[in-house]
Amino acid sequence: MRHLLLATAGVMALSAATPALADMAAAERWIDDSFQRSALSPDEQKAEMEWFIKAAEPFQGMEINVLSETIPTHTYESEVLTKAFEEITGIKVNHQLLGEGEVVQAVQTQMQTNRNLYDAYVNDSDLVGTHARLQAAVNLSEWMEGEGKDVTNPGLDLEDFIGKEFTTGPDGALWQLPDQQFANLYWFRKDWFDDEDNKAAFKEKYGYDLGVPVNWSAYEDIAEFFSNDVKEIDGVRIYGHMDYGKRAPDLGWRMTDAWLSMAGEGDKGLPNGRPVDEWGIRMEEGSCNPVGASVTRGGGTNSPAAVYAIAKWDEWLRTYAPPSAASYDFYQSLPALNQGNVAQQIFWYTAFTADMVKPKSEGNNTVDDEGMPLWRMAPSPHGPYWEEGMKVGYQDVGSWTFLKSTPVDRRKAAWLYAQFVGSKTVDTEKSHVGLTFVRDSTVNHESFTERAPALGGLVEFYRSPDRTRWTPTGVNVPDYPKLAQLWWQYIGDVNAGNYTPQVAMDRLAGEMDQIMARMQQADEKANVYGGCGPRLNEERDAQYWLDQPGAPKPKLENEKPQGETIAYEEIIKQWQ
Repeated sequence: MRHLLLATAGVMALSAATPALADMAAAERWIDDSFQRSALSPDEQKAEMEWFIKAAEPFQGMEINVLSETIPTHTYESEVLTKAFEEITGIKVNHQLLGEGEVVQAVQTQMQTNRNLYDAYVNDSDLVGTHARLQAAVNLSEWMEGEGKDVTNPGLDLEDFIGKEFTTGPDGALWQLPDQQFANLYWFRKDWFDDEDNKAAFKEKYGYDLGVPVNWSAYEDIAEFFSNDVKEIDGVRIYGHMDYGKRAPDLGWRMTDAWLSMAGEGDKGLPNGRPVDEWGIRMEEGSCNPVGASVTRGGGTNSPAAVYAIAKWDEWLRTYAPPSAASYDFYQSLPALNQGNVAQQIFWYTAFTADMVKPKSEGNNTVDDEGMPLWRMAPSPHGPYWEEGMKVGYQDVGSWTFLKSTPVDRRKAAWLYAQFVGSKTVDTEKSHVGLTFVRDSTVNHESFTERAPALGGLVEFYRSPDRTRWTPTGVNVPDYPKLAQLWWQYIGDVNAGNYTPQVAMDRLAGEMDQIMARMQQADEKANVYGGCGPRLNEERDAQYWLDQPGAPKPKLENEKPQGETIAYEEIIKQWQ
């Protein structure tokens, strides 16, 4: 609901008499005090802010509402950048923070009801296949050239954005604007790995060097070694693995965030496997119509590689993680690493880097007395079904998303805010807070060259061409909100001991196919998915598909090949 920020006519008259002067004074103050580190020079920053001031004039006094998940980057936007934006442009922003599941639910509700709950969302690019099909979101390529042209920053520089290929639909249009991104990488205690006694004992037992695991066999050996051989360091019981298993929506993301692909379930191809992606959904090259998730339809959700992936998650969680880990959710498990009792984590989101570099005085036991990390991040190892040319892991790209149900004037004001918080004036400082890079000019800024040694490999990773092998959910998924909510429920049954991994994945794949069948009916009847809804294959014997090249792949005779590791220093050389 729109309302005026200024309370009296006298104040309004004063503001109207000198808006540009007051706003530029605010902009210069913010640049001098809070946005000193920038890819732009101070004069260029001022010029960019002058554009924002001018573009925002029709919307001064408006109050808008936006929604994102709760991570440090968005906390900074909500608490700091909203204030800067209001003082500079006169537009008040209520930037609400909720859990990721609640954000997805809000997006889904607004798309279904056409009620304007929020004027913009930072919504994962995992929904790009949904937005491109459902026709409820704003096509940003068209928006920036058409209705939103007058409020599109000429200095936006889309080519500078990391990850816009992940927010591009099968139609080639940009549907979302990246705001923050983070990868799931491998995390390990380098000080423990470098210990000469540990190195010698590991080499004697396993016959190869203790180092960054290249494959899941080595990860398992290292987990076994620290949990059951080392057992204790400095009087503290330690564990060789950390994960989470609480029956909650977080558990679904734990798996859809490329866990099956890391095991090797899908096909080759970047940013996502084609025809079979990391969810196990099959969509033929050159088509926009998914044809199934079950092996009997050519999918991979219940294939041997997928079942292997779920079985290893469950086995490692029970065998090598702290006893409490099985009841942790996403938000509890990752910060728990700073207790300092875990040797490695195969699936660690770099969004938590900010927590892992806090000083010892704040309870972080994974840094030394000078605050330097005792840990490092590296590429996650891959499972035995993985092949060169497949994606290596997951990249979360939280992206600004605008829905057609939002009135145009409110959408324009929100689009200005979205561009502001990702502008070159602001982005470098924002990235120092949240460490979730979306601009090349930011990650290559000299301030991050200076800070890199304290960030455990994050800067080196994002400066490397290797980063493109970590990608979000892609366009094979026709309706993310409908399908994602199934995963945690069926996989939760494995952790609860109700079903074996095979039965759980059979049930999940079957339910996904049933829901996609209903999508197909809706699309054929009413063009709900713009003609790009599912068109399911007829079921046939699973062996037919397992005999075809690529995914779904038949069961391997040996799912634990020889362990393989690499020295961390070699990885850094490759990244550089």
